[in-house]
Amino acid sequence: MLKILKYSFIDLIRSHWSYVYFLFYLILGFVLLFINNDLSKAIITLMNIIIVLTPLIGTLLGVMYYYHSREFTELLLAQPLKRSTIFFGQYLGLSISLTFSLVVGLGIPFLAYGLIQSTVIFNFISLLLIGSLLSFIFTALALNIAIANDDRIKGFGYSILLWLFMAVIYDGLFLVSLVSFSDYPLEKFALGVTVFNPIDLSRIYIVLKLDIAALLGYTGAVFNSFFGTSYGKILSFLLLVLWVIIPSIRIITSSNKKDF
Repeated sequence: MLKILKYSFIDLIRSHWSYVYFLFYLILGFVLLFINNDLSKAIITLMNIIIVLTPLIGTLLGVMYYYHSREFTELLLAQPLKRSTIFFGQYLGLSISLTFSLVVGLGIPFLAYGLIQSTVIFNFISLLLIGSLLSFIFTALALNIAIANDDRIKGFGYSILLWLFMAVIYDGLFLVSLVSFSDYPLEKFALGVTVFNPIDLSRIYIVLKLDIAALLGYTGAVFNSFFGTSYGKILSFLLLVLWVIIPSIRIITSSNKKDF
């Protein structure tokens, strides 16, 4: 699995998509810091970009990589290797390469602007950690979709729909339900609904970490009132880790049942 991970990582890190992804965050970091010249404000701005863009890139590249490397995967399947070894190694290679581009791309400008001496270094690390978790989550979800659909058009369509639902439609439906049933106590409902959206969980974790009460929103305020800031951060982070584990296990089980 380590050999497959290494090959996938090197193959992806050489691709032009990785260079574009890396350069985007590199330029974005320098531009934000040049305009604001304030690390804390730049981190808040990056929060809104990362929790939307990172899932999109992870979803698209996950589906693209699966279909692009399908012939190579079939060649590996003809060898005396476990399917779980092949697919999990490819998944880790893809996720780590995306995380590498994100961390290095944003790390260079922030280090250049004196992040080490700043008091917001741990907030920045938390932001990168959440971005990395989102990369792992949506890459795993995308690979699950691709494994389940041999048709590339369906695979791309379902993956885009997944991201669109999580990033936009989910919150819209949630707000409509809050308005429609405003006469009823919806705190527990809000907590339960939030668990099923990793993007909302990421937003809540970062906002609680940065202690920005104005950006909490309804679900974040409920999280804070029920669990407090410290327990809310721990719970949201653990739920995000669970979002990584479950789709990863699903990759192994679905690949073992898949007829290639």
